[in-house]
This record gives sequence, C-alpha cells and structure tokens, in this order.
Amino acid sequence: MSIYLDPKDARDLPGLRLVLTAGVPGPWGEAAKSIFHVKKIPYARVRQEGGQPNEALLEWTGHANAPQAILDDEPARTGWAEILLLAERMQPEPALLPADPHERALALGLCFELCGEDGLGWSRRLQLLAPLMQLPPDDPNPVLAIGRRLARRYGYSEARLAAADTRVVSILRLFSEQLAAQQAAGRDHLVGDALSAVDLYWSTFAAMLRPLPPELCPMPDSLRAQYGSLTPEIEAALDPALLAHRDRIYRDHLELPLDF
Repeated sequence: MSIYLDPKDARDLPGLRLVLTAGVPGPWGEAAKSIFHVKKIPYARVRQEGGQPNEALLEWTGHANAPQAILDDEPARTGWAEILLLAERMQPEPALLPADPHERALALGLCFELCGEDGLGWSRRLQLLAPLMQLPPDDPNPVLAIGRRLARRYGYSEARLAAADTRVVSILRLFSEQLAAQQAAGRDHLVGDALSAVDLYWSTFAAMLRPLPPELCPMPDSLRAQYGSLTPEIEAALDPALLAHRDRIYRDHLELPLDF
C-alpha cells in the first residue's frame, strides 16, 4: 500500500511531490503517475481527499484539487498539460511527445480530447455526477455535498449533461479511427511510432468506461459500477481494439496491479 504524506509534512521537502486523491483511481491522477513512472522520475505522494475542502493543501499550493505536481519551490502544476510538460523537462527521454511538429500537435490535440474541458473525462464526470445532482436539495445523502462541490468545479448543468453522451461517442470514434489508421500503417501506438502521452492518457482514462479487472485495479464495487455504467450509444462506440490497446500499454509499460 502506498504511503501518503500530509500536505503540512510535504510542503518543505525538496524534489517532486505529486498530490493524488488517496484510495481512488482517478484518471487524471493515474495519468500523472504513469507519466512519471515511464520516465523513472521519483516522487513523494501527497494526500488529497476527494471532494473535501483540503485546507492545508489549499494553503500550501493555492489549489485544493488533485493531481498536482510540485517540484522544489516552483509553483504547483495542476493541469494535465502542465504536468506532462514538467515531466518532459525533468527527463527528456523517453520523450512522450513526438519531435515531429505535426505529430506533436496531433498528440496534444488527442490528449485534450481525453483530458481537457468537455473532453472524455470531463463528460464522463458529468454523467457520474448526474444521479446525485438529480436528488432533491434536502436529500439526506451524505455524498450530496461532495457532489455539489464537484458539480461546481465541472460546470454541471442539464445542457452540458445532455451534450456529454454525444461528446463521449464522438471521441471514442475518433480514437477508434486513429488506432485503425496506425495499425494499418504497421504502427503499434496511437501517434507516431513510439509510446506517447496519448497512449498513457487513453489507457488511464479508459477506466471511466471499462475498468481493469478487480485483481489488477481494486476499487469499491460502487465506483466500479459507476465507471462501467454506459449508455447504449457509448457501449456501441467502445471499440474492443481500443481496450486491447489499453491492456497492452498497461502490460508493457505501467505498474500492475494499480496502487492508489
């Protein structure tokens, strides 16, 4: 089991500290972990409690969310692209963004479709929040306050929820087409001819659609059920080849079983 530092104990340490939501395989956090793992960059884990105020963390970095990457006394990196570029600077090899400018732009664009606002992860988060947000305001469910806090962060609205299914389906079709084109060209990765950040982000974000089996990714049954609850349209768009690619990336490049 991983050891997490309290933010008060971690803030004065040198080196890289990675703030993660303890006990949950959140895709943004798992993606950050995968990047530093592939680059063999050591880090100390810092505890963040999902959906909670996290006052000590907020006092230290100015942010209450996870993941965050803090190197020495530099400002905290909280966005997926910031964390990726920090890792590229710290350890240029193996590069996770292609050197070719066209392929680099493609890679960053595909990563944004997974990690960015209104991307796959964002849209699935809205769908996961929907059952809570549809409860009456006076419902005694203790998780409702957490859900409301997350809903504010993700800009939850009925209009955005209604658009989420279409966004997820379109992104899955995009990735299915990209993988098929790469395989037709004799390539084993989603962009270029080597492992890239796109492979890592797809592999970690696929948990929000079809989690790895319990022996590889232990998680509460309730969360597994939420992650795996898909509309018929999303289920139809989830290409088995994409899941097979996820499984190969984990097998060949990442740590199993997951430890969070």
